[in-house]
Amino acid sequence: MEKNKFSSEWSLLQNQFDSYEKHSLYIKLIAVIVLLIAIISNVITIPIFLILVVLWLQDAVWKTFQSRIETRLLQLEKYISADSSENVCQFNSEYHKVSLSGLTLIKEYACQSIRPTVAFPHVVLIFILLVQHVL
Repeated sequence: MEKNKFSSEWSLLQNQFDSYEKHSLYIKLIAVIVLLIAIISNVITIPIFLILVVLWLQDAVWKTFQSRIETRLLQLEKYISADSSENVCQFNSEYHKVSLSGLTLIKEYACQSIRPTVAFPHVVLIFILLVQHVL
């Protein structure tokens, strides 16, 4: 019975974890739209640069929330695997074997912000903005 409770919680949290990924993509899309509007309207300014940086950091914060869900998912996967010889509900445990986490909140945010899945497209957008500003 306990395994069923763990599996139910795992399913719920895994869906939530996946939804955070979608929201991270929305943040990236908003950053692309901000830059596109800035270029089209020929308004390449420091505030646009700062907006892009804020969106990048917001993406890192969002991914940090997601990583906190991952912590619980890993605990659940440990409980589930201990009660069974089956290798079910172990996605995050397997992923975590090659994943690192930050030591402090700021370091965690910084680590998340430089992950390629977060940094792209933010670095590219800021580069485009800087090139537009220089030209």
